[in-house]
Amino acid sequence: MTDRRHFNRLARVLHWAMAAAIFAMLFIGVSMTTSLTWRPALLDLHQPLGLAILLLVVVRLANRLRHGVPPLPAETPRWQALAALGSHWILYGLMVLIPLVGWGMRSAGGWPVRMIKGWNVPPIAPVDPTLYALLRDAHGILAWLLFAVVIGHLSAALLHGWVYRDGVFSSMVRSR
Repeated sequence: MTDRRHFNRLARVLHWAMAAAIFAMLFIGVSMTTSLTWRPALLDLHQPLGLAILLLVVVRLANRLRHGVPPLPAETPRWQALAALGSHWILYGLMVLIPLVGWGMRSAGGWPVRMIKGWNVPPIAPVDPTLYALLRDAHGILAWLLFAVVIGHLSAALLHGWVYRDGVFSSMVRSR
């Protein structure tokens, strides 16, 4: 842990960049399932953005493990501190798991995962229709779970920023 009151600059930049990317991914994912017309273009955004999130979360985790996080205010109830810790690790887990499941799903379906035109990442799963169906369902369920956890995270952040005004929200918004 750290005794600082704010996250370091890299943590803040990654947090907000990934928040924007994850919101975009959630809306792109829902749009892909509802529009056959826009699906190919959205898929061309969805795949590289998902892999970018996967790479960024690795950097973010390394930064968090190296620099720690600011402590919660002393008056924070234990259950809230445990909920915060648990929800953050669930978010990290989902930010790793969802792109890997999506990559595996595409691989199991026999389709490439395209980063940019002419460059695909290698498959991580064998072509298998049953595995594809399982991973497709898992990808969707995990995405909805991510949406729910993000809403909880956002709600807690706004509660700290607007109601408690205890410095928790500002620790990710600005530096000293």
